[in-house]
Parts: sequence; C-alpha cells; structure tokens
Amino acid sequence: MKVPLKKKDWSSEGRRSMTPTELVTQLAKLEGWCLTGDGPTLGIEKTYSFVNYYETMAFVNAVALVAHIQDHHPELSVQYGKCAVRFSTHDVLGISSADFDCAAQVDALLT
Repeated sequence: MKVPLKKKDWSSEGRRSMTPTELVTQLAKLEGWCLTGDGPTLGIEKTYSFVNYYETMAFVNAVALVAHIQDHHPELSVQYGKCAVRFSTHDVLGISSADFDCAAQVDALLT
C-alpha cells in the first residue's frame, strides 16, 4: 500500500484521543503494530529488522524525514539490526489518528 508523503496540518484536524473501538479497528489495518503502555503513556509500536547497521540507519533517516514532514515525531530505539518505532500523541495523552497515519507512512518506506 503506497501512502502519499504530504504534510498535514494537524492543527486543523482537531486531534483527540481515539476510543478503544477506533484503536482496535485502526490497529487491525496495520501489520505488526501493537499497543504499548497504559493511560497517558499508551502508544503503538513496531520493531523493524535489518541485516546490518547501515540499513538500520538508512531506515532511521527515512523515518526522520517522515516525522519532519508530518511534524509528528516518534520515539525510536535503534540497535545494530533493528529499530523500534513508537507513536503516541502527547497533547491528547493517548493515541490519535496522526499516529496511525504516520505508522502507515513508516510501513510504506519498506514496500
């Protein structure tokens, strides 16, 4: 699935924390993503694996570009052959549609 990399104006979106039903529905659309945390630390996370550090860092740099364009920045945990990406929306103390939009764009980097 190709996802266009276009800047969204999140201020006009009226971000809000998603309901449990919305979370389950959106999570089912993304392969490999899972819920992490609880309450205000709730987020979605996926770990990507690579054959070497160079490929891992190339992915990290591509994720940084997506984050910059979307103005929505994930937490990244980088190791030699893997990178965990975690999205949450701090201003709504939970998960918003912005997190799922960005997660789909990160997945699209590898398709």
